[in-house]
Amino acid sequence: MSSRLSLIVPLIVLSLCLAASYGLRFGFMEDGQWVGLCAEQAQRWECQLRAGLGLMIHFRLLAWSALAAALAGFLLPGRAGWGLALAGLCLGIPALVLYTASLAVFAVVIAGLRLVRR
Repeated sequence: MSSRLSLIVPLIVLSLCLAASYGLRFGFMEDGQWVGLCAEQAQRWECQLRAGLGLMIHFRLLAWSALAAALAGFLLPGRAGWGLALAGLCLGIPALVLYTASLAVFAVVIAGLRLVRR
């Protein structure tokens, strides 16, 4: 794989991850339509998914997963470490967008440092 392609593919993946995270936050979690609908009909599968995502945000599962993957990627050498750091970054970006910035910022910085290290 050329060096240019190895730079472009992760940037595209991270851009899609960021766009999906903002879409999930503003289109599903904060949209007034879903708030009102889920207050009336909490048994709908969409509302159950929204509640599960709320619990995942509350317990900071994305942020802790991102931090664990970033730390493991930082410590592991070679391609495995690079892949884990990319996974940590892909988990850390949604954690930043979805209300757990205080913990996820460390995961993003650690993963970013690992990705630029040779």
